[in-house]
Amino acid sequence: MANKIKDDNVDFLFEAILNLQTLEECYDFFEDLCTVPELKALSQRIVVAKMLRDKKVYSDIVSATGASTATISRVNRSLQYGCNGYEEIFKRMEK
Repeated sequence: MANKIKDDNVDFLFEAILNLQTLEECYDFFEDLCTVPELKALSQRIVVAKMLRDKKVYSDIVSATGASTATISRVNRSLQYGCNGYEEIFKRMEK
């Protein structure tokens, strides 16, 4: 459990996300919840994580996503030393 972020507000957010059922519902909810730059940043990070998992090099990731090397490094640290959240979701998405 990521105790750094655990609180009632985050629990409420995650419960709301778990109740989304379609891609369209996700678009509607996240468009209301996030600014466009926030949503773009989140989506960029998950794509960076997938590319790192697929053993892509930084220069290819920068070209494909526009992510800074600092963002790529941060995502890489999460993949290496984080809570395995990215890995869990990628496994589920492959099914």
